[in-house]
Amino acid sequence: MNGTDMCGTESRKELPLDTSASGCSCRSPAAADESRFGTGDAEYSLEGLNCGHCVESVQKAVTALDGVRAASVALNPGGLSRLVVSGSAADAAVRDAVVSAGYSLATR
Repeated sequence: MNGTDMCGTESRKELPLDTSASGCSCRSPAAADESRFGTGDAEYSLEGLNCGHCVESVQKAVTALDGVRAASVALNPGGLSRLVVSGSAADAAVRDAVVSAGYSLATR
């Protein structure tokens, strides 16, 4: 080799920084948005869940909302359970869905 790397530069300091769409997803606008905003997950604390039926009721009510891709509950019987919602549902809509299932969000 003649002392240059694959990009034709002589040192790492000289590597070209191309921010255009070069086929690399890490430089695309969509990738920048996802790394800055995450996956759209929102977390809530739930009160009153004690069993698998409680979990299923909440998950079913929340996943029925427009804009929700997925909802999962981490059950903590006798304590605060955790609801993770993926998507773009409004907090008020999530709260209403949880209440309609017979449970409540914990106050912060």
